[in-house]
Amino acid sequence: MRAAIFSFTAILLFAVASPATELPVYVQGKPSADGIGKRYLGREISQVMGWQAAGWLEREEREKEERTSVLIEELGLRAGMVVADVGAGSGYLSRRMAPLVAPGGRILAVDIQPEMLSMLAKLAADPRYSNIAPVQGAVADTNLPVQSVDLAIMVDVYHELEYPHEMLASIVRALRPGGRVAFVEYRGEDANVPIKALHKMTERQIRREAGSLDLTWERTSKRLPWQHLVIFRKAAP
Repeated sequence: MRAAIFSFTAILLFAVASPATELPVYVQGKPSADGIGKRYLGREISQVMGWQAAGWLEREEREKEERTSVLIEELGLRAGMVVADVGAGSGYLSRRMAPLVAPGGRILAVDIQPEMLSMLAKLAADPRYSNIAPVQGAVADTNLPVQSVDLAIMVDVYHELEYPHEMLASIVRALRPGGRVAFVEYRGEDANVPIKALHKMTERQIRREAGSLDLTWERTSKRLPWQHLVIFRKAAP
């Protein structure tokens, strides 16, 4: 009987060590059609969009649908900033931010898929985008240097992270004191946003998960047609 109880518990509940003071608790269950079955704070983590969908990231309609130009305006980029584009994919956002942090600034384009990193390397070889630096991330760590980043941004990425707590903790470590992290996620509260449910998040859920780390909510922009832009700041000493 005790063995049966132990096995049941092991299947349903496991914790992964974290550098934060509180261990994240992940619950494993049966995957839904678009998820991996792993749940964090009540949210099932979605399947990852593979490199094969890079063409969708580069679609002509993206500016009209998502107003990326407005997103970039909201970020307040300036020359000399170091920005981490976490889950950079094909580099759609990286190459739009790169000129705005020049001269002296860099875009650290983080991804874990070799095919995406290859695309980012080709992009960085273009003289127009020489301040983009591809970074090989891991499933639980961005592999960014400590206190090296002024702003980290995740565009439609966070909901896919297999280890969201650990990844966000690594971003917080990489932020300089007073640095910001921006979550861009399709609005889970809005049934009219034509995206699968697991690839959307509510603002409440974003703030709940970010609140488990040393981040303070700064503001939420409502200017984007389909997405939240939720910005947090790391405390300065």
